[in-house]
Amino acid sequence: MRSLNIKELRVKIQNWITSYIESANSTGVIVGLSGGIDSSVTAALCVNALGKNKVIGVSLPCNSLQEDIEDAEALAEDLGLKFLKINLTSTFDLFTKEFSSKIKPNKLSLGNIKPRLRMTALYFIGQSMNNYLVAGTGNRTEILIGYFTKHGDGGVDFEPIGDLYKCEVRELARELELSHKIINKPPSAGLWEGQTDEDEIGISYFDLDEIVYRMDYGLPMDDLDQDKINQVRKMIQSSQHKRRIPPVFEIK
Repeated sequence: MRSLNIKELRVKIQNWITSYIESANSTGVIVGLSGGIDSSVTAALCVNALGKNKVIGVSLPCNSLQEDIEDAEALAEDLGLKFLKINLTSTFDLFTKEFSSKIKPNKLSLGNIKPRLRMTALYFIGQSMNNYLVAGTGNRTEILIGYFTKHGDGGVDFEPIGDLYKCEVRELARELELSHKIINKPPSAGLWEGQTDEDEIGISYFDLDEIVYRMDYGLPMDDLDQDKINQVRKMIQSSQHKRRIPPVFEIK
């Protein structure tokens, strides 16, 4: 993996956040807190950059694990930022009930409702707070393979950790002195009960980071598992639409 000075990286990201918020004439930032490492690192960076009074942490449980809710609340308390908890479970249930007699959903279509409801809630809060921007919590590894919900957790205003591989996010979490529980917690998007990122992706983050890193820098991959390389290439290719604005028909 690439060698980074994590202390310098932390300062650079925080300065970038400050500059971006000022250039957007925004008054603050909203961060959706899942209780996981990506949102925790993002929240800590925003607090360091802007001050705790300009950052709101929002927990939006939707049939979520109580442990995740408690971890999000504990992080907000540690950082000293304003914390909101709004349970979206009843909203999710009402939404799906309206379609129950007309559409037969699958696990993925149901799971993706949750991040899309959260996106709507975060922007509602942000605009209600006089132009707070929504901070994204995606890392480079997941963005490149398309492991996010289009118009869900991908619907944000800026991505502070979007150029960091997953392993680098963990290094940054240590530099930010986040709790060991957050750092060592198995990553999960919480789309359904028992779901973990690595199980759903089918590759460990250790292997995934290494493959994506070597692809980024054009490095040899002869010593890596070819099946996993092919799988990653396929994920990157099939998720291109998630990283682009919608195509427009042009009248020539």
